[in-house]
Amino acid sequence: MSLYLGIDTSAYTTSLAVINERGQIIADERIVLPVPMGKRGLRQSEALFLHIKNLPQLFEHIPSGLASRIKAVAASQAPRDNRDSYMPVFLAGWGQAQVISRIMQVPLYTVSHQQGHIAAGIYGHPDLLQETSFLAVHFSGGTSDVMRVTRGGDGFFDIENLVSSSDLHAGQLVDRVGVAMGLPFPSGPALEKLALQAGNNNQYSIPVAVNLPRISFSGAETRAIQMYQQGVPKAEVAVAVLRVVAKTIEKTLLKIEPQKHENKVLLVGGVMANHLIRKRIIDRLEHPAVGMKLFFAEPGLSSDNAVGVAHLAYLLHKYSVRS
Repeated sequence: MSLYLGIDTSAYTTSLAVINERGQIIADERIVLPVPMGKRGLRQSEALFLHIKNLPQLFEHIPSGLASRIKAVAASQAPRDNRDSYMPVFLAGWGQAQVISRIMQVPLYTVSHQQGHIAAGIYGHPDLLQETSFLAVHFSGGTSDVMRVTRGGDGFFDIENLVSSSDLHAGQLVDRVGVAMGLPFPSGPALEKLALQAGNNNQYSIPVAVNLPRISFSGAETRAIQMYQQGVPKAEVAVAVLRVVAKTIEKTLLKIEPQKHENKVLLVGGVMANHLIRKRIIDRLEHPAVGMKLFFAEPGLSSDNAVGVAHLAYLLHKYSVRS
C-alpha cells in the first residue's frame, strides 16, 4: 500500500506523519519544544537547533520497512502562502524533505504551515473537499486569520486572507496572560483548567476589538493582566480571556458571512482545541437564527502536527497523477 510522508517544524513542535492511500494515519510523531518556566517563547535560532536535534529521533519511530512504500513527501516551508511569509524554523524540516525526495526519487510538495492546519481539519471532515469554497479560522500562537478557502492552487488550496490580527495573536494572548499568572508555556491547557474552576456567575469581561479587516488582542492582554494584578481570581481572569477570544471569532464571522455568502466554517489551530471556546461559538453561531455550520479539527489535530502535511502529500500526488 502506498504511503505519504509529511514533515512540519513549527515554532514550538517538531512533527512528522505518515498516512496511507486510504487516509489512515500510520505514524504521528511529535516533540514539543521545551520552554523554560517563566519564559514566553523561544528564539528562532533556539527552535531551529532543537528541530535539527529532534528529527532523527522522530524518524527512529518509523519502521524502516515502510520507506520503500513512500510515494510522495510534503513539507511546510513557511507559515503562510504569501511571498513575504518566512520563518527559519521551517528550514529544518524542508531540508530533510529535500534529501528524502532526492534519495528515494519521489515527488516533493511544498506547502505552508497554514495549509497543513487546514488539511488536518479536513482530515476529519472529508466532505469539505466537495465544497467549492468555505471559510476557515486559524487561531494559534503565531496566527489569527480568517480566510476563504477554495480548491485549487499550487498547494491544493487557494487561500484568500480576509481578516488578520494587527498585533498579538490569540495564542499569544493566552500564553502571555498565563505566564503572567505563573502557568507553564504554552498556557492553553492550564488556562482552560483554571477557567473550569470558576463559577457560572462570571462578572468580569474584556472588550472585543474587531475593526475589519483587522482584529486586535493587545488591549485584551493589558486588561487581563490588570485584572490579575488588581486581585481578580485567576479562574475569573481565565474565563474572561477565553471568552474574549470566542467573542472575537463570533463577531468577525458574523460580519464576514453575509458579505461572502459562506455558512460553512472550518476552525483549526491550537487555540481551537479549547473546549470552552468551542462550546461558546457552537452555541452562538450554530443557533438556528444564525445558521452557520462549524467544522473543528479533531482536538489531537488542532495543535501543530504533520498529519495535515502528509494528507496534502497524498492529495497533491493523487490529483497530479490523475492529471
